[in-house]
Amino acid sequence: MTLNNIEIDTLVVGAGQAGVAMSEHLTQLGIPHLVLEKNRIAEAWRTGRWDSLVANGPAWHDRFPGMEFDDINPDGFVAKERIADYFAAYADKFNAPIHTGVDVRRVQRNLGRPGFSVETSAGRIEAQRIVAATGPFQRPAIPAIAPQDDTLTQIHSAQYRNPQQLPAGAVLVVGAGSSGVQIADELRRAGKQVYLSVGAHDRPPRAYRNRDFCWWLGVLGLWDAAATQPGKEHVTIAVSGAHGGHTVDFRKLAHEGVQLVGLTQSFQNGGVTFANNLKENIARGDENYLELLDAADAYIARNGLDLPEEPAARHLLPDPECMVNPILALNLADAGISTIIWATGYSADYGWLEVDAFDSAGKPQHQRGVSREPGIYFLGLPWLSRRGSTFIWGVWHDAKYIADHIATQRSYLSYKDAGQRR
Repeated sequence: MTLNNIEIDTLVVGAGQAGVAMSEHLTQLGIPHLVLEKNRIAEAWRTGRWDSLVANGPAWHDRFPGMEFDDINPDGFVAKERIADYFAAYADKFNAPIHTGVDVRRVQRNLGRPGFSVETSAGRIEAQRIVAATGPFQRPAIPAIAPQDDTLTQIHSAQYRNPQQLPAGAVLVVGAGSSGVQIADELRRAGKQVYLSVGAHDRPPRAYRNRDFCWWLGVLGLWDAAATQPGKEHVTIAVSGAHGGHTVDFRKLAHEGVQLVGLTQSFQNGGVTFANNLKENIARGDENYLELLDAADAYIARNGLDLPEEPAARHLLPDPECMVNPILALNLADAGISTIIWATGYSADYGWLEVDAFDSAGKPQHQRGVSREPGIYFLGLPWLSRRGSTFIWGVWHDAKYIADHIATQRSYLSYKDAGQRR
């Protein structure tokens, strides 16, 4: 494919959920644009996730407003391949100008003329505006404490596919957000001995009083929260749609055989140490869980809703032995640990975007996705405009705001003074 010497108003980089949403809104506004994707549409859903992954939200919620999952129960949790197919079908619905297999390698602002020059694997493009829709899951992040030990298999959760790919032996899963806890549970069900390192987290109920937690966050206004609470900027959320959806319960996992440990601190001489904060981390997760139940109960009472009471939701299992007498250190060989899975999140990679849109740490500087560098936009990032910005429906609404901003800028640039109008 050749795209050399093409001139376009807006170039969207990335054709995941963010890029598809952006293209829809630009199409509706009649703004000429291209979407470039280095792989396939929604590739991360296909090959950047484990085999059994399903969406963490129900089908009625985790979708764009313009199309439902017509073959799935609205309260069900959609498998990853079906989600990728959904985005491809959605793009077809409005004939999105997406070019796959094209890698964007460099973007630079033009000097002495408007717009940007873009180097791609298919040629050079001139664009007036750039939307970076590559999302938050760009580069798997493994912390520097990872041991230099060739006897261990070490992979990031992005490389994990299923239990069969792992060698014999126990597994240490580092990170207990949605990915880590679901992988640990899957390995435990497959008969693996699993150690799960639990850090700070939020732990919402999967459902409460006949409503999914996605519904509760909606009616309570929490999806639209404009800023995170102080101290929770990097707190992960432990939630799962696996096995029909269930509330993540660390005590239950432990009673079923998963060995819980605190935050992973260091590796040395074939051993690993853990912080003595397991009980504290789980207690804070419990507080978050109970706070949402309290808020839901208050909402029901305030609005006189007829929803069934659920007193059992407040019953917590007894603390397992690993919480009462926490493991603070392990010899990996003695514990039989042959694999470490790092469920430790991702970092951004904007090395291709050579513009003045970042702070000294390389973090994008923007207001609701509108960069401090005129003509540059970001989409799909956490807390771009609200708590829900990285979710499927949230990115759709953020894309609308950016498209409207682009349309407004185009209207100013099309202005003609009296002499030009003659």
